Amino acid sequence: MPVTPRTSQEDRPEETADSATTTRFIARPPTKKSLSERVRCRANRPTSTGASSVAAKAAKASGCASSAHGFMAAESSAAAGPASLGPSYNRTARPPSAGRRSRPFESMPPAATGKRSVAVLAAILLGACVPAPRDKVVVLGFDGLDPVALETLMGEGRLPHFAKAAREGTFTRLRSMMPMWSPVIWTTIATGRRPDEHGIIEFSVFDTERGKRVPSMSLMRRVRALWNIASDAGRTVDVVGWWATWPAERVNGAIVSDHFNYHFTFRQGLEGEDSTQGKTYPPELLDELAPLVVTPDDIGYEQARPFIDVPREEFDRPFDFDFDDRVAHFRWALAAARTNERIGLHLLRRDRADLTMVYIEGTDTVGHLFGHLFKAPELGGPLAEQQRHFGHAVERMYEYADEILGRFLDEIDDRTTLVVLSDHGFRLGELPADPRAALTMGRTGANIHRKEGVLILYGNRVRAGAVPQERPTVFDVAPTVLALLGLPASREMPGRVLTDLVELDPPPRIATYETEPLESAPLQADAAVDERIMQRLESLGYVGGELKPSPRKARVTAAVLYEIGRKKEALEAYQRLAAENPDDPDILVALGGLLGEMGRWDEAEEHLERARRLDPIHPGALHNLAVLAERRGDLRRALELYGEVMRYYPDYEPTRTALERLLGPEGMQEAAQAGEDRRLWDLLNEAQLLARRGLFDEALDRLDRAQALAPDEPAVYQYRANVFVLTGQRDRAVAELRKGLELEPDNALFRENLRRLGVELPVPGRR
Repeated sequence: MPVTPRTSQEDRPEETADSATTTRFIARPPTKKSLSERVRCRANRPTSTGASSVAAKAAKASGCASSAHGFMAAESSAAAGPASLGPSYNRTARPPSAGRRSRPFESMPPAATGKRSVAVLAAILLGACVPAPRDKVVVLGFDGLDPVALETLMGEGRLPHFAKAAREGTFTRLRSMMPMWSPVIWTTIATGRRPDEHGIIEFSVFDTERGKRVPSMSLMRRVRALWNIASDAGRTVDVVGWWATWPAERVNGAIVSDHFNYHFTFRQGLEGEDSTQGKTYPPELLDELAPLVVTPDDIGYEQARPFIDVPREEFDRPFDFDFDDRVAHFRWALAAARTNERIGLHLLRRDRADLTMVYIEGTDTVGHLFGHLFKAPELGGPLAEQQRHFGHAVERMYEYADEILGRFLDEIDDRTTLVVLSDHGFRLGELPADPRAALTMGRTGANIHRKEGVLILYGNRVRAGAVPQERPTVFDVAPTVLALLGLPASREMPGRVLTDLVELDPPPRIATYETEPLESAPLQADAAVDERIMQRLESLGYVGGELKPSPRKARVTAAVLYEIGRKKEALEAYQRLAAENPDDPDILVALGGLLGEMGRWDEAEEHLERARRLDPIHPGALHNLAVLAERRGDLRRALELYGEVMRYYPDYEPTRTALERLLGPEGMQEAAQAGEDRRLWDLLNEAQLLARRGLFDEALDRLDRAQALAPDEPAVYQYRANVFVLTGQRDRAVAELRKGLELEPDNALFRENLRRLGVELPVPGRR
């Protein structure tokens, strides 16, 4: 199993099995057209209209179509020639949208009187093709909802509605995918397609005309989502807040795009002066929903008090989009969650659509801002202050998510399946090795994501208490939702219908849904909203301040190909990347790991050794070389290399796991300690944990005792240097590192840390 590289050098000490894969995902090469050109092309695509289209949709919706689900035409047209980019929804087939929308095919004959009229009406009803009540699906998405935290809080009796849904339905973990970036995964969930196929492959793209990065949007999606497929099949849909849905597409129902909340956060939006284009479909829905909006300024002291404990004066100033302000960021997240909840419930009660999809982000935001405080032990220093103010924010947000779930449970009927899911989890409660990382409160990106989300199925057709035969994945959601709606998945969707969890016979798959062009609203730049979205993403560590086109696209494609088992194509992608970036150790590590997994050991070793020459303490290079030695049967060499990783990065999870497998927990401890006195290493471990909690005086006390036990142990000086760096005492840190380097001149970590502190050292072996 190859260990893949990090996002940056600074992230290295924080790596785990999950976070280690963060930067191996790249993106596809830039297209020849600028973003604005692509927007114009897409907005000007023709739509399919005419009586035949309307009749076909009417036949499908009424249940009178002769072919199964009415998809034979799609199958035949797919076979006739290359597919285009996706369907449009025929405006003429859609009922009016003002007020409470009339529903398709609900019109009744004029009122009749007398027995004869009643008999005639009865005959009409008996003889007509009357559709049976259709099954409905409600998808409730909580971003970043962690399965471990959910299980913990359910066990404590604090989440009664999640417990009810899990008990009376089915609850399992949902395997996520790399990269664990929200727009990528939520679009995969909505389409059932791989990121390199659906086109949303990171948070933002570079707009060459505007010379800046802009958030991913619906125009960049190249395939149909569930709401397009359901609309074209005559089903009604309502979608609220889903990632990358601006500008809102034309559907048989309503879309409230992910720009909606930002629009109403602007004062000019509240006063009707900001652009409303693309915020909702239909456009007039914006005015109907305006009274339901909760803005950050509406989140005052009393509203926030159950979640966070901060002075009242923190709420006296108006919200100003300072997402680096933890209180302001929290106010925005809670306001957005409440807005999406209220709109979702409003549309569900108003429309009872065949498919309702509602997205809630607050659980992700608190995971980034306050996740390290979840059930943490007593902390010291600045972390203690954080704990006092925000220590219960995650738990309270999960309780609020439970309240949201309860309100949706109250609204569904016995013909409805409720799908509750998350795109990934969080490693909540983990304190970083460098407490300064926690002080940024949020800039963690995907480094602390857990590669498992939540999946709960409840209600119609659900096998209560069922256990999946294999772990469901994010690719399985779309095929399963389509099957619950009585619609087929396409053969382009790699996921399966979860028939082990729901009772149904899925319709036969069709070749493709991509037979007509997707239609979107005309577009003008939403510059103010784009800027605020990018600010918020940067505050969470998802994007940097880069202005140039991102180099990650090709990495994303390569990593996704590896993720889904297409190793030959992944290898070709990584080989191209290595040719273009010959001095990038992260790419060389990923390529070497993949070659090793494919049994091409000599080639793997060549790339891994080159990565090691470029970065002598690269944990992925050392680890993969150890795996290679182990597979060749050279256990002594493998243990030496694993030990070297532990020497520099004692928390590196892939190596710890490998050593536990080889030696057991006790043997791993002995290997990591290299035969030194156990008490010494107990003291060093205590010091490290105390420093993570911000208890620096206590940490130094343990290190003083360790130094008394072993004055010639270099690790003591490294640990002391760490504490001095964390407390802002650079000169004392440099002095400790120099002492350690005198004891161990070949220690690459000492040299690297001195370099980072601005100390130039002669290259070993040179005069």
